[in-house]
Amino acid sequence: MLLNLQFMKSKSNIKLELSDSERKNLRVNKIKKSEILEFASDELEVILNVSEARAKEIYALADFQRISSIGIEFAKDLIFLGYHNIEELNGKSGADLTDQYEKKKGYKTDPCVEDQFRLAVDFAKNEDYSKKWWDFTNERKEYRTEFGYPKNRPTMNWTEINIQ
Repeated sequence: MLLNLQFMKSKSNIKLELSDSERKNLRVNKIKKSEILEFASDELEVILNVSEARAKEIYALADFQRISSIGIEFAKDLIFLGYHNIEELNGKSGADLTDQYEKKKGYKTDPCVEDQFRLAVDFAKNEDYSKKWWDFTNERKEYRTEFGYPKNRPTMNWTEINIQ
C-alpha cells in the first residue's frame, strides 16, 4: 500500500495505546509510531512480538488516524465494527455504518459520529485529506430528513448511559 506523504508529515502524532513491551520493541527496532504503517500487520506481529489480532488492531488504529479529524477513539469504533483498514470502508455507507454501530452498542449515538462515519467512507473512496467530519453534517441532516432512522433503532440515548 502506498501512503500519502502528506499524512506522514501532518499526522506524525498518531496516538496508540501500547504496552510497555510493545513500546520497547518499537525502540529496539528503531521504529517511530509514525512509521507503523510502513509495515504490514504480519510484520508488526513479529516486530512487536504480539498476536495476529493485536498487530491488526495496532495497524488499524494507525491507519484510521490517517483520516483528518479522526482520532484514536473513533479508530477504536471502526475496529469495534470489525474494520481493520481504510480500504475495507470503500463502497460502504456512512448511514449504514451508523445504524450498525448503534445497534451493536445498544444506544443512539451523537449525530457527529455519523458525520465521522461519512468522512471515513468518503476518505476510503477519495483519499481527500482536506475534508473534516463536520463537512458531512449537512449531508447527514438531509439524508436523515429524507430517510429517517431504522425502526429498530435503540431507544436509549448515549447521554443516558454511563460511558467510561
